[in-house]
Amino acid sequence: MSYEIQKSEAEWREQLSPEEYHVLREAGTERPFVGEYTDTKTVGVYACRACGTELFSSETKFDSHCGWPSYYAPLAGDRVEYIEDTSLGMRRVEVRCAKCGGHLGHVFEGEGYGTPTDQRYCINSISLTLRPAGSD
Repeated sequence: MSYEIQKSEAEWREQLSPEEYHVLREAGTERPFVGEYTDTKTVGVYACRACGTELFSSETKFDSHCGWPSYYAPLAGDRVEYIEDTSLGMRRVEVRCAKCGGHLGHVFEGEGYGTPTDQRYCINSISLTLRPAGSD
């Protein structure tokens, strides 16, 4: 796929820590309940750690108790892309940053959470950077 932000794997490795690279560039997953944003209540915007694109708002973040930060919608539909993922023998939908292709996590539907969209964007903390409101 072609993304607006194109870098070689060497450039990504130079920019990102080994853990960030594994998740963002190799579609890895951080362990549950260890991410810095799992329980954060700070008001602000969550941006892609690889390219800085603003992806999620704290207004759509909710407690799903799944071990990763959860959101019920992205800031705008064109900020993320969706890719069918059958790697674990089941159908999941991978969520990537539409600007750089960084792996963010997965989106699930119909789990019964009391959210406006009935979706849970299960996103790796390590894929994001929180920009607290008023910090600009």
